[in-house]
Amino acid sequence: MYTSVWKACVFTSLPVFIFQWECSWFFLLCCSFLLLFVWSYFWLEILALWHIVLGQQLNLYWIHKIVVLAILLTTTTGVVFIDDFWQDEWDIVIISLQFTGPFLHIGALAVVTALGWVIAGQVVRVERSRLQVVTLVIYVSLLLVLYLVPLFISSPCIMDRSKLGPRPAVIGRRGAPMLAPEHTIMSFSKALQQKVTALEADVTISLDGVPFLMRDRTLRRTTNVDKLFPARQDHDASFFNWTEIRSLNAGLWFLRDDPYWTVQYMSEKDRNRTANQTVCSLAELLRLAARMNRSVIFSLRRPPRQHPHHQLWVSDALKVIQRSSILPEQVMWTPDWYRKKVRAAVPLLQQTSDEKLPVAELKERGISTLTLHYSQARAQDISRQFSGSNVSVNVYPVNEPWLYSLMWCSGVQSVSSDAPHILKKVPNPVWIMSADEYGLIWITSDLISVAIVIGIFIFQKWKMSGMRSYNPEQIMLSAVVRRPSRDVNLMKEKLIFSGETHEHTTVWR
Repeated sequence: MYTSVWKACVFTSLPVFIFQWECSWFFLLCCSFLLLFVWSYFWLEILALWHIVLGQQLNLYWIHKIVVLAILLTTTTGVVFIDDFWQDEWDIVIISLQFTGPFLHIGALAVVTALGWVIAGQVVRVERSRLQVVTLVIYVSLLLVLYLVPLFISSPCIMDRSKLGPRPAVIGRRGAPMLAPEHTIMSFSKALQQKVTALEADVTISLDGVPFLMRDRTLRRTTNVDKLFPARQDHDASFFNWTEIRSLNAGLWFLRDDPYWTVQYMSEKDRNRTANQTVCSLAELLRLAARMNRSVIFSLRRPPRQHPHHQLWVSDALKVIQRSSILPEQVMWTPDWYRKKVRAAVPLLQQTSDEKLPVAELKERGISTLTLHYSQARAQDISRQFSGSNVSVNVYPVNEPWLYSLMWCSGVQSVSSDAPHILKKVPNPVWIMSADEYGLIWITSDLISVAIVIGIFIFQKWKMSGMRSYNPEQIMLSAVVRRPSRDVNLMKEKLIFSGETHEHTTVWR
């Protein structure tokens, strides 16, 4: 009986297993086909380019033209979709050009210089056409633009090393969210281990007026609210009282989702600790910062209108600050609401703002620190406008060494980072050079490019003039394999005989 039950179970579950296995193989097959298609299209493009270089016609069939147009349409659609989806992220491309501009210029100059071989091969031919003239003019114009473009390249890292300011302080943004669940005591402890100078958090007010740390509007992403309160999982986080919030687990999601692919590097002890994390209150964060003698910067989210503490949210946060053991000057107050009231209640609080205002207005509001997104942190404004007015600038989010180096060269005093463990390993800017050094590299690169381009055109002209001195029979003979064979000898004799016959015929005429 047990045997038949076992067989029934096995054969019942077998189709499901086979279906899942077949789906996996089908997915791999589709991926392989797409990669092969893209790879084949890439090599077809190279083959077409060489056809044009050699002066041959492409002779495309109608099916080829349809495929090319379809791929062009698909690529254009994809670019438009990405532009719409990542519209707010294009700023990082512009900023990255400030860091990579000098090196991209050298790379582009090398590519265009190498392209001179193809251009020279087309221009020095016997047949003259308008296309050749246009091609030469475009190529020379492109070269001139590349030779002069460094005049317009501006990078904060092109500066004298003696003018480089001190290393920007690193603030743990939501703790160290790459090493532990964000906004938990474990995350802030990990950030303190990386020698951060301050801790940054997002604060929300609970239903009973307790300020707690939460970035999202709901509790779904970072807690197990869907299991304990499934009917309320889409509710605003501020509509839960502190007892309910404290009962939630705030660490299991990190082990499950592995948002930064760092769980595999965690020790067993850290994994167990992560699995038992709870939502952190503002009071707990202030106690930890006071014990470690660190500053705290936080943004305060106002509860919805239906919330009982909609009008009391600022006073709720101030009460927690006043009751904690942290020094008032170690707390950086960001919200603009009731700022005069806050300054009157706790005068020693450091007033910060995330709005880029004129220096006169910042001083009028008593703001000493400006917190800006990296897209708003321009080196000219920092060095000219804020540094001379004793207004420090904090930039967020800065997670990569190159961006940290760029902010360092720009004169930023501090950065908020999700990756303090990475920035800890950046003792100096990734690169920095003086204007004289960059000028020397620029002039040297241009001179080398000019010499190579001129040499290519001279060589192609010499090569083409040498080919003109040969008749077709000699070119064909030179292309034949040098190793003697019966077929090669017969071909040579036929060509020579045809040449002699042609000469006799000409003399007779």
